[in-house]
Amino acid sequence: PRGNKKALTCLYHAWSFDLSGNLVNVAFEKGVNGKGGMPESFRMCDHNLEKLRVAVFHGMVFATFSDKTEPIEQYLGPGMVAHLARVFAKPVEVLGYYHHTMQNNWKLYMENSRDPYHATILHAFYATFKLNRLTMDGGLTVEHRGWHTINFSKGATMREGEYEGSGMRGVMDDVTLADRGVIASRQEFADGITVAIQSMFPSCVNQQIYNTLAIRHLVPQGPNKCELHWTVFGYKDDDPELRDMRLKQANLIGPAGYVSVDDGAIVEYVQRGIAGSGYDRSSVMEMGGSEVASVAGSRATETTLRGFWTGYRDSMGF
Repeated sequence: PRGNKKALTCLYHAWSFDLSGNLVNVAFEKGVNGKGGMPESFRMCDHNLEKLRVAVFHGMVFATFSDKTEPIEQYLGPGMVAHLARVFAKPVEVLGYYHHTMQNNWKLYMENSRDPYHATILHAFYATFKLNRLTMDGGLTVEHRGWHTINFSKGATMREGEYEGSGMRGVMDDVTLADRGVIASRQEFADGITVAIQSMFPSCVNQQIYNTLAIRHLVPQGPNKCELHWTVFGYKDDDPELRDMRLKQANLIGPAGYVSVDDGAIVEYVQRGIAGSGYDRSSVMEMGGSEVASVAGSRATETTLRGFWTGYRDSMGF
C-alpha cells in the first residue's frame, strides 16, 4: 500500500526487473563454475514483464493490459469525467484507509454501489437522520454502454411526509443523536450535491458523502470472497473546521461505518441466499422499467444495475 522499491525481484528464482518492467538480472545466468545457466540464445529483452497502458486523470492512475481499451476520457464518458474533475479539482491529501473482507462475489458489491434506492430503505442512519432520502432531488447518469454510473442527491431539497409513519425499517422515529457533530457538514460544491457515488467499471468507486471523500477499490478473491479497500482523503487546503468534519463523518463509512456496515452485511446475506440456486437461474430487475439510460429527477429505478450487467455481459462476450 505504500513505500517504494528500486527494482522488482521475484522471490522464487530472483529474476529482477526495473521499474519499467525490463528484466535486468537473472540469478546464475552463467551457471556455476561454467556449468548450467541459460543458453547462449537467451536474451533478457525477450522476457520483460507484460507492460500496462497507463493514464493519469486528475491524479487518478488508471491502467489496462488491453490494447483495445479506449483512451481514458472516452472510456469513462463525459458525465463521469465531469464528476471526477469536480471532486479532484485541487490537490488532495490522504487521511487514512479502511480494509474489509467480504464473503461474497465481487459483482454483488458492484451492484450495491450502483443501486440508487436501497440506500434509503436499508440504511437506517441515512433515512432516520435525513442524510439521504428518495424525496431529495437527484438523478442517475449511465455512461459508456452502461459500464459506469453516477448516483447523486441534494440534501437541501428534501420533501417531508413520505417517510414519516411509513413503517419502513430504515426510519426510526424514536432515535436521536446525543452528539449531532458527527453529521455536521458544510456545502462544498456549488451544484448543491451532497451525496455522489461514482461507480467505474469494473471495480472502482469514488464517493462524496457530504464531506467524506474516498476511493473504494474492490479486489476479487475468488467466486465467494472479495476485499474492499477504502482510501479516505481531503484537500490540502482544508481549514481545521472542515478537516474535523471529514474525520468525524468518516465514521459513516468503512467496514463498521454507521451507514456502510449495512452494505457489508447485506451482500453476504444475498450471497448465501442465491448460492443454492445453481448457475442456470436468472432474475429480472424491472424497477423503473427495462431500459438502460440516464434518469433525471428520480432514483426509484434499477437502470444503473441493468447497465452494470449489460457492461459485464458485453465484456464477457455474451
